[in-house]
Amino acid sequence: MLLYILGVVIIVVGIAVSIALHEVGHLVPAKLFGVRVGQYMIGFGPTLWSKKIGETEYGFKAIPMGGYISMAGMYPPAHAGEASRDASTGFMQALVQDARTSSADTIEAGHEDRVFYKLATWKRIIIMLGGPFMNLVIGFALYAVVLSGFGLYAATTTIGTVNECVLPPSSASQECTASSDAAPAAAAGILPGDRIVSIDGQPITEWTQATDIIRDSSGVDLAFVVERDGNEVDLTVTPLLTERYVYDASNAIVEDKNGDPVTEKVGIVGMTSAQTLQPQPLSTVPGAVGDNIVRVVGIITHLPERLVDVWNAAFGPDERDPNGPLSVVGVGRIAGEITSLDTLPVADRAQNLIGLVASLNIALFVFNLIPLMPLDGGHVAAALFDAVRRGFAKLFRRKDPGYLDIARLVPFTLAVVALLGAMSLLLIYADIVKPISIL
Repeated sequence: MLLYILGVVIIVVGIAVSIALHEVGHLVPAKLFGVRVGQYMIGFGPTLWSKKIGETEYGFKAIPMGGYISMAGMYPPAHAGEASRDASTGFMQALVQDARTSSADTIEAGHEDRVFYKLATWKRIIIMLGGPFMNLVIGFALYAVVLSGFGLYAATTTIGTVNECVLPPSSASQECTASSDAAPAAAAGILPGDRIVSIDGQPITEWTQATDIIRDSSGVDLAFVVERDGNEVDLTVTPLLTERYVYDASNAIVEDKNGDPVTEKVGIVGMTSAQTLQPQPLSTVPGAVGDNIVRVVGIITHLPERLVDVWNAAFGPDERDPNGPLSVVGVGRIAGEITSLDTLPVADRAQNLIGLVASLNIALFVFNLIPLMPLDGGHVAAALFDAVRRGFAKLFRRKDPGYLDIARLVPFTLAVVALLGAMSLLLIYADIVKPISIL
C-alpha cells in the first residue's frame, strides 16, 4: 500500500511541476514583452499560500487542477460609441461587460500600455504558445531519459528460457504431457544463460539471425556453438517443424477473411531470448514524441465517440478501452499500480513513471493547441484572426477596425469550460467505478 501511495504522490508532483512550468512558459515572455502580470498561481479556488515578489503575486490554490497567470488587459475595452450594458440588458451581455470590467481592473494607473491586447500579434502568439511549448520541451527531456538513460528492452543472443516441449498454438492443452514433442533445444542440452556464438559456422551477433536460420531448417541438424561459464560448448540442435501464428507489423495476429487466425509452418527449437535494457540514441526521441503526438491527436479527434464509450462502460456492462482517455484519478491509479509491482525491478518502475509523466506533457501540449477559448490555441486563433482582419482593412485602405473584441466570446468560453468540466467528471467517475488497470 505504501508503494501504491508513493506512485500516486510521484505522479501528482509530476503533474504539478508540469503545470507550474507550463505557466512559466507564459510568464517569462509576458514579462519580457512588458506586460504587467499580477498573479502566477498553481491551482484554482481559495489561496493556500502566496508571496508577492515585485508586482507579481506567486502562490498555490486549493484545487490543484491547473494554473494560470493574470495578465493586465486581456480584453480590450468596448469600441468607441458602443453602449454600456448591464445585467438588465441580458445575461450574456452582462457576462461580456463583467469580463471587460475585470480586465480593466487589472490595469494600473500609469501602466495603460503594459497590457496584453495592445501587443503585436506575434508577441501575443509567443506568450500563448509558451505554455504548450514548455510541455513539449518537458516531454522531449523525459523521453530522452526514458530512451537514452534507461533504454528499451531488446532481444540478446543469450538464452532466456528453454521449453520442455513444443506445442502448436492450435493445441487444446498448452501444458506438456508424456505424449508432447520434446523441445529440440532442451533435448540438445541448451541451458538458460547460454550465449549463442555461431550456428553452422555462421557467427551470431543478433537474435534475429538465429531465428531466421532455425525457421528455415526444420529437420536439419544444426551445429550450435554456445558460450557457457566462459567456455565454448558444441551442441547439435534439430529444429522441429510446427505451426505458429502469423503476426503483422503491429504484432497483432493476422486473420483470414473468415476471421480465423492465420498460421504458418516453421522450424522451432523451443527457446526464447533474454532481453535487456539497451540505451537508444537521442535520434530516436523525436520519433517517440511524434508517435505520442499522433496518438493524442487520434484520441482528441474521436473524443465524442470515445466519451460515449466511457459513458457506456461507466453506466453499463461495456469494458473500458485501455487506450482511451483518462482523468487524473485514472493516471494516479496506474502510477500506483506501477510502483507496487514487486515483479518489476526498481529501474523499470522508475522508467515507467517517467514515461507516464512524459506522455502527460505531450497530451497537455496537444490539448492546449485546440483552437477554442479558454485554451491557449483559442487565444492564438483570436490573435491570428485579429491580424488578418486588420491586415485586410489596411490593404483595402479601410478604417482600422480596432482591437478584436474577444470579450464577446466569454459566453462561448464558459460553455467550453462547462463541457470540459462535465468531461472531467465523467472520466473521474469512470476511473473510480470501472478503472483501467495494468495488472
